[in-house]
Amino acid sequence: MREGMRMLANELVDRVRERAEGRKVADVRIGLGYTAVRVDGAGCGLAYTLHEGEYESCCVVAEAGRVAGRAASELVGWMKNPDVTAAAVGLAALNALVPAPREAVDADIADVLPVRAGDAVGMVGYFGPLVGPMRERAGSLRIFERKSNPALDILPDTEAGEYLPGCDIVILTASALLNRTMDRLLELCGNAREIAVLGPSTPFVPEVFRPRGVTLLSGLEVVDPARILQIVSEGGGTRQFGRAVRKLSLRLRE
Repeated sequence: MREGMRMLANELVDRVRERAEGRKVADVRIGLGYTAVRVDGAGCGLAYTLHEGEYESCCVVAEAGRVAGRAASELVGWMKNPDVTAAAVGLAALNALVPAPREAVDADIADVLPVRAGDAVGMVGYFGPLVGPMRERAGSLRIFERKSNPALDILPDTEAGEYLPGCDIVILTASALLNRTMDRLLELCGNAREIAVLGPSTPFVPEVFRPRGVTLLSGLEVVDPARILQIVSEGGGTRQFGRAVRKLSLRLRE
């Protein structure tokens, strides 16, 4: 981490505390694919439901049945919890409190990320729809995931430290906020011309990401909370979200 730079999760939580004041959490859904939180007087936010290891019992969240109705400021604080399920609730609550920036454009990341011929691209997290365009436009593409897959040319994430410092473009899954790997990944991207944070979990808080070298935030705005809550509860994900969300991309540097 850069000298004097605080942990990313801590700074994000502090940035939204004022927006959370006096607000209550209306609904919480922890689905198999995504977690959704709706906050009274604000919006509905999403975060990836990260699965790490096996659950030791039938209980995943000890406070289940007593989460909705709590202060939004309390749930946002869960983002700092080392348990990834609790962290997902916290990140979704945080995203519910952050309005879509007026400067964001209704566009897919592939349309706004300036990739040049010959660029070395690193992708942490497998984003299927992006793989083809990146391979066509860039000089090389390396994809890193927790579980490698030689058939899809996906490398284990343990190799990211070797390759990311040499990349011109880096695309990072916002889910790395949940397992505390985002700070380290950003450190590895110091030589990159473009760093994009991507996915439904992305918090549109440019003042936190810009000082860390991030040049693009690309995520979702929930426009139909009731529909999203139903889809998440039924185990759905981005393929089912459809018109209930809007894709947004925000440039942090020209």
